[in-house]
Amino acid sequence: MAASALPIVAVIGNGMVGYKFCEKMVSRSAPFQLVVFGEETRVAYDRVHLSAYFDGKTADDLYMAPPGWYAENGVTLYTGDPIVTIDREKKILHSFKGLTQKYDYLVLATGSSAFVPNIPGVDKEGVFVYRTLEDLDMIKAYARKATKGAVLGGGLLGLEAAKALLDLGMEETHVVEFAPRLMPRQIDAGGSARLQHRLEALGLKVHLNKQTAGIKGEHRIEGLSYADGTALDVDMLVISAGIRPRDELARHAGLMIGPRGGILVDDRMKTSDQYIYAIGECVLHNDMIYGLVAPGYEMADVVASRLCGSPKRFSTFDMSTKLKLIGVDVASFGDPFAEGPNVKALTYEDTYTGVYKRINITKDGKQLLGGILVGDAEAYNILLQTTVNKIALPPNPEDLILGARGGAGGEGMNIMDLPDDAIICSCEGVTKSSICGAVREKGVTTIDAMKKCTKAGTGCGGCVPMVKDLLTGTMKAEGMYVKTTLCEHFDYSRQELLDLVRLNEVKTYDEVLDQFGRGDGCEVCKPAVASILASLWNDLILKEDTIQDSNDRFLANIQKGGTYSVVPRIPGGEITPEKLIAIGQVAQKYGLYTKITGGQRIDLFGAHLDDLPEIWSELIEAGFESGHAYGKALRTVKSCVGSTWCRFGLHDSVSFAIEIENRYKGLRAPHKLKGGVSGCIRECAEARGKDFGIIATEKGWNLYVCGNGGSKPAHAQLLAADVDKETCVRYLDRFLMFYIRTADPLTRTSTWLSKMDGGMAYLRNVVVNDSLGIGAELEEAMARHVATYQCEWKAAIEDVNMRKRFTHFVNAPGEKDPTVALVPLREQVRAKEW
Repeated sequence: MAASALPIVAVIGNGMVGYKFCEKMVSRSAPFQLVVFGEETRVAYDRVHLSAYFDGKTADDLYMAPPGWYAENGVTLYTGDPIVTIDREKKILHSFKGLTQKYDYLVLATGSSAFVPNIPGVDKEGVFVYRTLEDLDMIKAYARKATKGAVLGGGLLGLEAAKALLDLGMEETHVVEFAPRLMPRQIDAGGSARLQHRLEALGLKVHLNKQTAGIKGEHRIEGLSYADGTALDVDMLVISAGIRPRDELARHAGLMIGPRGGILVDDRMKTSDQYIYAIGECVLHNDMIYGLVAPGYEMADVVASRLCGSPKRFSTFDMSTKLKLIGVDVASFGDPFAEGPNVKALTYEDTYTGVYKRINITKDGKQLLGGILVGDAEAYNILLQTTVNKIALPPNPEDLILGARGGAGGEGMNIMDLPDDAIICSCEGVTKSSICGAVREKGVTTIDAMKKCTKAGTGCGGCVPMVKDLLTGTMKAEGMYVKTTLCEHFDYSRQELLDLVRLNEVKTYDEVLDQFGRGDGCEVCKPAVASILASLWNDLILKEDTIQDSNDRFLANIQKGGTYSVVPRIPGGEITPEKLIAIGQVAQKYGLYTKITGGQRIDLFGAHLDDLPEIWSELIEAGFESGHAYGKALRTVKSCVGSTWCRFGLHDSVSFAIEIENRYKGLRAPHKLKGGVSGCIRECAEARGKDFGIIATEKGWNLYVCGNGGSKPAHAQLLAADVDKETCVRYLDRFLMFYIRTADPLTRTSTWLSKMDGGMAYLRNVVVNDSLGIGAELEEAMARHVATYQCEWKAAIEDVNMRKRFTHFVNAPGEKDPTVALVPLREQVRAKEW
């Protein structure tokens, strides 16, 4: 049949949903001619990841498909030419540029526009919305002459806009929200408080319960005035107060519109005209306007299916979301605010790390209704599936947010136990059976191949971890070889690459890449390889340009405001009066804030970059060395006072803790390591909350491993009981080296153990019984580490070239950063003025 004889489906709108409709029609080889009119001059691009435009991504990177895709697939596209009128009687469209287009069926995908509140002065210079790439271009250009920016709206898009202003280097960035909490549609007051704390730590200033009454300034914005009489001085404003459906074209054509806007559609996505469909954010379905892309994709699939003869319908859509906002994981699923006599809410809150978790369960504890995750949303996918598929909860439902404790299983369900019709990728509507079927029937073995085959993971990307787990689980079930690669630049796992580097004695990242990899590397493999090199050769981390962690660059933890913290090592928490005085003198001289940490050390905050070498020099002269608080390395070995002072103490825990910390100081690992030594079972050193813990017994020492605090607390498990000190150290040497050689990048010991086949029984066999015959080799590797240790601070200040990097301005060494201001804090006053 000739193309001209095909019935014509015209599409008004070429955003994400309009493009997705075309893609679904093309994939079905639908017997229609597609004609698309787009208002923007660009082809469809990814609005979900719009903020990546400020991270160096270009418009080409964000395109949903190459510009040539449309013509290659027989789709006629008109960009920069919006439709201005619809003649429903004659089925003709009239465009802005004077084109006329007949249609047999019409699909409205006109999307939404940014809602701009009716605030006096909203039309002033310096006021923007955050919606299109053109908006972002204008924001970038104006930000060059602005210093204080604000975002009106503390919802999803508002926080994305705030991130954009942070990335543009604003001296001040404010978020102004009318509601009493951030993201009021997704999270509760507890979650908002933790999110606010995390955002403020990054330098954002948050203003809640604020009704903006006007925008100050004659021609350009100079500030905001609030209904409560207060004001905020800013010279740039980005409005992100919600969306408004673009229904004006449909309204003028006489289609039925909701009382508050939105094109009325039924479950078939049909409007009040039987030949016109509507999809996406312009639609009102069952009194609901969906502001997410996934429902829009489902609507596009419904229309494509119906035009091709399928009876598919659109029903209510799950609005669960998981996003990374300004580096903070935020997620809500099911009914996040469920309450009532038949509902119980379980919450976990860590004010130190900024983690908040809430799950809502039925009164009988059998079903998960919904929840909220802030700061750690790793469990989002499995919790969502548990909710949607009404999967029975474990005996202790709190394990869903606390993790397994004491070795008991409590991580929820095995992903392979999901029903076949479980929706894994909500953006593309991909089920578990489709993903598993792609492995079994089409031989798919990689994530990239799975994306091409099923489209899973190509939308927001939130489902990728679950897709990967299903891919791996199916391959194992089919008896296929599962190869875990580090990244696209290396066809090896971390363990395999470590062995290759060790056996070939490769000492630099470039050599590793040349011999075993390809390309230029990435943010995944560079730190992983740096960690491998540091773990194997114990060389100074600053010798490698591809350092393991961002804080390693300056051997100090960067804090908010641009200053750094300095943490000298204090093994076992034992310190002499002379060293205490030295720390006080350094803090006083450089105007530092001091705090005793939870690991029995003293943290000095507020150091300027230029001052770090001088601070280290004075501390080293007083007998201190680097505490490695900035690295994925051993941090501390905490101790109680033991038998030296305590009447309950069985052994000298302080001396043992000092010995252990000095033995493993500088040991680089896949993740940070913490230890503890307790002199009796009263556990004052909290040894069972550490990566390794040693507890005194009547007969010797008990060695516990693979525990940790943080966002996923886990109790350490018993590895060996009633052993003497020498045996305990030998087992600890083996355990740490085995972990370093076999764990994936950025994997804590507890997670490493939970994924280990055989669990603690296997680990005990390897470490205690030497079942693999590598005990002596692991001990020898640790002995080499001990023999080659060097203080990184000392090495850095003695190397002229390394010392040069510790300056704010390369053309003005010694000059302080004028944007850093040190202010009095509680009872401590910074004595030095810059």
